[in-house]
Amino acid sequence: MSSEVHENLEKLPLDAWHRARGGRMVPFAGYEMPVQYEGIMAEHLWTRENAGLFDVSHMGQLLIHGRNVDAALETLMPGDFQAAVDMKPKYSLLLDDDGGIIDDLMATRRGDGFYVVVNGATKHGDIEVMRRRLPGEVVVDYMKEQALLALQGPRAAQVLETIIPGVSELSFMQGAPFTWNGRNLWISRSGYTGEDGFEISVQATVVAELADAITAHEFAKPIGLGARDSLRLEAGLPLYGHDLDTATTPVMAGLTFAINKRRRAEGGFAGAMRILSELQNGPAQKRVGLEVDGRQPVREGALILDGEGNEVGKITSGGFSPSLQRPIAMGYVASHLAENGTALKLEQRAKLFDARVVPMPFVPHNYHRKGAA
Repeated sequence: MSSEVHENLEKLPLDAWHRARGGRMVPFAGYEMPVQYEGIMAEHLWTRENAGLFDVSHMGQLLIHGRNVDAALETLMPGDFQAAVDMKPKYSLLLDDDGGIIDDLMATRRGDGFYVVVNGATKHGDIEVMRRRLPGEVVVDYMKEQALLALQGPRAAQVLETIIPGVSELSFMQGAPFTWNGRNLWISRSGYTGEDGFEISVQATVVAELADAITAHEFAKPIGLGARDSLRLEAGLPLYGHDLDTATTPVMAGLTFAINKRRRAEGGFAGAMRILSELQNGPAQKRVGLEVDGRQPVREGALILDGEGNEVGKITSGGFSPSLQRPIAMGYVASHLAENGTALKLEQRAKLFDARVVPMPFVPHNYHRKGAA
């Protein structure tokens, strides 16, 4: 990430708040965003042990509503939206007609509509695709006035409960409306670090007050983009634009859990012919986790080679794992090489590294589930 800041970048509602706390701002997804405050390693480990506050207001928050909205969304995505339970977020994928991934997103039925959170870099394109491809009676509203915070880590519930009583009653992948200082919030128990945590939709005009209230707690600190990336890599979670794009399908990416049983039987979603064929016959390539020998991280774009030196894939995310104290990576390889334990070589700047395929996540998930929820 470059440290130069371009004039045409948008500012987050918390821009001054980040700068006042020493946030080093960099361009990301069309915004100036904090990459770190105290240092990526320290912020990463703090989040794994306490609670880290992430500003994710660059994400797109949408309300999609209208007649038969659930059936309409099913034409674009492989989720079972007609069976979606109120206030239970679902991970899904916006697909093109060839089964390629336009974006990955979270969709929650809220009454007679859906609240959808899409990636920041793709939000305007997503909105255009949805408005063009959904029927005229289905409306896509972009909630420009909302900011979005994510509080992540094993102490997240302890911290947030002191400010917003009742949030600790939520289970993983459950949301609900709350109020704070007379303001309406939408909070879901979800996130992108592999840890327990919450995502909080709040009016941009009061987000600084809420961020102050959260970070006043001794176990909560602001955390930048750098640690967000290393945390999600350890959790084995793909990042759109790196591990996912229109050249990858949900089957290649190992995201088949997002294709519900009814949808597999009935099809009827964008790219269904190719995706159902890959489910039956296997894809040409698969996303895998890789453990890398030595101490030097291998970055996105490095080549993956087989034992004979043939190129068999590419690294899509890579870095040094602060929790494991060694380099890890994910990438796509020819399917016959995707078995755990397969030895491969990685080539970066004419240097070779030994690696092997390992299961993901690299660090176990720590989500808060109640009973079978």
